[in-house]
Amino acid sequence: MSDRPIVALAGGPAFTFSYAEHAELLSAAGADVVTFDPLRDEGLPDGTGGLVVGGGFPEVYAAELSANELLRKAVAELALGGAPVAAECAGLLYLCRELDGQPMCGVIDAAARMTRRLSLGYRDAVAVSDSSLAAAGTRMRGHEFHRTVVEPGAGAAPAWGVRAPEKRVEGFVQHGVHASYLHTHWASSPGVARRFVERCRTS
Repeated sequence: MSDRPIVALAGGPAFTFSYAEHAELLSAAGADVVTFDPLRDEGLPDGTGGLVVGGGFPEVYAAELSANELLRKAVAELALGGAPVAAECAGLLYLCRELDGQPMCGVIDAAARMTRRLSLGYRDAVAVSDSSLAAAGTRMRGHEFHRTVVEPGAGAAPAWGVRAPEKRVEGFVQHGVHASYLHTHWASSPGVARRFVERCRTS
């Protein structure tokens, strides 16, 4: 039996933004990366041990993503079972309870909605909670680009402390899930990919 865990990577029209280096770093860390399309695939790749959902425009495809109930349930089952999940921006919205009133995966007890306000800029961030992606205290730089807000419920710890443009905490950490608006480039801190793959092996 292979000791290379399978990491499912969301792709397709709804999740068009992710750094190619993330898949490369996961592979170099010992994972087999398999791409799937949440708009069309009704299940995760066989043997999935971890999930990465990057950026894109899920608000454009909210109805179609919601209609794929089988996949939404599979994602929820994987995440709530403790498997490592890394979600950024669009991925965060997909894991929420709903997006613009459309049911999503329900992994995070939060509702997301579109607004007219653009959140845009580079961010310096420090991990404030241990997660499958980063140990508390890990410093990373990333960017935000979105026109949505997330109104959280209870039950999750924050993912990042962000210093600019205002001091705040952001994102969610619960079970094996690390989800936030912040797009980070893992090549700046390759240890996050190694940590994620190791968690896939042991979860």
